[in-house]
Amino acid sequence: MKSLDIAIAGAGPGGLAAALLLSRAGHRVRILERFDQPQPVGSGLMLQPTGLAVLHALGLYRSIARLGAPIDRLIGTDVHSGRTVLEVGYQPLGAGQHALGVHRAALFRVLHDAVVEAKLPIRSGYTVDQLQRDLGKSWLLSPQGLEGPFDLVVDALGAHSALKPFARSQGRARPLVYGALWRTTPWTDAGFDRQALTQRYRGSSVMIGVMPIGRAEPNGSELAAFFWSLKPAEYAAVQQLGFAAWRQSVQAYWPATAPHLDALGGFERLTLARYQHHTLPVPAGEGIAFIGDSAHSTSPQLGQGANMALLDAAALTAAVDIADSVDEALERYAAMRRWHVRLYQALSLTLTPFYQSDSAVMPILRDLLVGSFARVPAIRRMLASMVSGQLLSPLKAIGLEPAPSGEVR
Repeated sequence: MKSLDIAIAGAGPGGLAAALLLSRAGHRVRILERFDQPQPVGSGLMLQPTGLAVLHALGLYRSIARLGAPIDRLIGTDVHSGRTVLEVGYQPLGAGQHALGVHRAALFRVLHDAVVEAKLPIRSGYTVDQLQRDLGKSWLLSPQGLEGPFDLVVDALGAHSALKPFARSQGRARPLVYGALWRTTPWTDAGFDRQALTQRYRGSSVMIGVMPIGRAEPNGSELAAFFWSLKPAEYAAVQQLGFAAWRQSVQAYWPATAPHLDALGGFERLTLARYQHHTLPVPAGEGIAFIGDSAHSTSPQLGQGANMALLDAAALTAAVDIADSVDEALERYAAMRRWHVRLYQALSLTLTPFYQSDSAVMPILRDLLVGSFARVPAIRRMLASMVSGQLLSPLKAIGLEPAPSGEVR
């Protein structure tokens, strides 16, 4: 397709990756960001082999690998019995395969530095709240003025995007009962495995996690992402009881978290995350494509969020590259991502209650199933493929090569 004028609304990982990929494909891109200075939001995340493949295609894998922490397995234990009730490793996928725990600031910095180096224009302090179409072109509206015209708008604004009404169909957003308190803390080796995401459970109503996320900056100290599952509706009651009482309960469940709790110091240093489940039936509308949480948001239980956004960005670029028109590109993009997105949205919705719910039965079933089946080689490989984001071969669907295992390690 001829060179297009493209607006990227949102400077998160998906938006920045889309800007880089589309620019390198010969299109004129402009990034619009609501913050006065583009900045990351959140603590840590897992880059799966899918997301790493996109970063490798961008030539940015080595940069993020120098900052992140390799994660070989996910381990979860019951707080009372000490029994392992979750164990998923990446080894069945082959030598060198693993995830990378990263601070969101590190991922943002690597992508943003590449955008700056490429001299891609960014308009900061621009809150996108409306889209207008005229004569086959799009304009974005904001209290800060009008931007356009554009041949294509890429919505990377997140789950609460104001542009969702411009999707072909809406679907239904479902707020999730459980959210999480999280915070970045200094990494400690005592009681933890620096190559594992480690979790503790009490049934499915209490989940505590610690994940190594490497460094936020090249010369920084090693960090961890600490999180505690809870209902946002109950957070005020937890705060009223006081930080000391909450800290005591957490440490009773998992004594090794004491250094993390020391680093927190008080509720004012914790962030409450709320989640919703929503999937756009078609992640596109007239002259607009939706990527990342704008297109599909859910619980972070499977650790796919940033990876799905990166895959969306790569799929959209591939679709634009082979299509003869914007309309055809949007149809191809939706087709490329349809089944992978639907599968992982369904898996997340199905599996989350086993780890975050008030059910007394689901955690029992979870523990029995993991204990009985997770040792079977075929099941272990299936679980590894699921956690790594590689079910239904999403890289093949968008014509992207896996990162070489020697470089992924």
